[in-house]
Amino acid sequence: MNALRLPAEWEEQDGVLIAWPHAGTDWNPILARAQHTFTALITEASHHARVLLAIEDGKEAFRALKNAGAVMERITFCPVSYDDTWIRDYGPITVIERHHPVCLNFKFNGWGGKYKSSLDNSFTTRLKEHGSVGGTHLRSIQLVLEGGSIDSDGQGTLLTTSSCNTHPNRHAHLTPADVERAFQTFLGASRVLWLHQGRLAGDDTDGHVDMLARFAPHDTLLYQSCNDPLDEHFIELSAMAEELRAFRTTAGTPYRMLALPWPSAKHDAEGHRLPASYANFLVLNGAVLVPLYADPQDAHALSVIGQAFPGRKIIGIDCSVLIIHHGSLHCSTMQLPKGVLA
Repeated sequence: MNALRLPAEWEEQDGVLIAWPHAGTDWNPILARAQHTFTALITEASHHARVLLAIEDGKEAFRALKNAGAVMERITFCPVSYDDTWIRDYGPITVIERHHPVCLNFKFNGWGGKYKSSLDNSFTTRLKEHGSVGGTHLRSIQLVLEGGSIDSDGQGTLLTTSSCNTHPNRHAHLTPADVERAFQTFLGASRVLWLHQGRLAGDDTDGHVDMLARFAPHDTLLYQSCNDPLDEHFIELSAMAEELRAFRTTAGTPYRMLALPWPSAKHDAEGHRLPASYANFLVLNGAVLVPLYADPQDAHALSVIGQAFPGRKIIGIDCSVLIIHHGSLHCSTMQLPKGVLA
């Protein structure tokens, strides 16, 4: 195996990194609702992992979490400022290099310059300076890369989308071959599976793969399907499913395919379609947290993800509020593999 690799998310973890919503973030108009959702997420996560919680006002978060029954001794409060709470895309991406974790600090430009990002771009460096990731080595890389744009099987295969990682607002001068070489150099990728189809209305990330399709153990691919021919997503998500079926494992066999159900259309107060996806789940030690949307398909989604992760507790988290700002559960978190917090 390569001396450098990006671990799969179902491998053993030290904890999970989350940023608390506060009045200085885009959540301010619906702050109470957002904090309620994050409280549920952090409380549940604390029962399965250590939580590294970036905060502006620690008293506010502490009170909410204690009242909710979080395991407070597993939560570490980190006063490191940030622009917004989508920490998947600006937090450290951890690789294993010669059996030791290394936190990678990629550039973050606000999803192609769409949003302010100066605090988020410097977040990982300041997190390291705060001492929150122990003695883990930090390596800064002059490449724009968001954690939600890639998924790893832990064995050298990366899954990503061309709509995001070949977009000129990320890599104006890089070809797909250049991007693949960067993934090989920095993430230890031996091959890259590119999705050229698939999108969700309301997703402003240019098509992050963690909203579309994810690896699971035993050569499994979970993917967001659409079975409604009248829905605007039907043609493209059907084409994406065909791409996934054509992929082969390193042994040359087809992947085991598990289709996630299609939730009914969700809209914001102005009538804009929101990106509700069950693919945005979070794997923790012994558990999988699954985004739910108060939808009739929620129970089916829990069942399908349970098939992919047998032996783990499958727990639903209502993420109806999170999609208002175009993300969901996985986008709000970043796993910290074993050794990062040691």
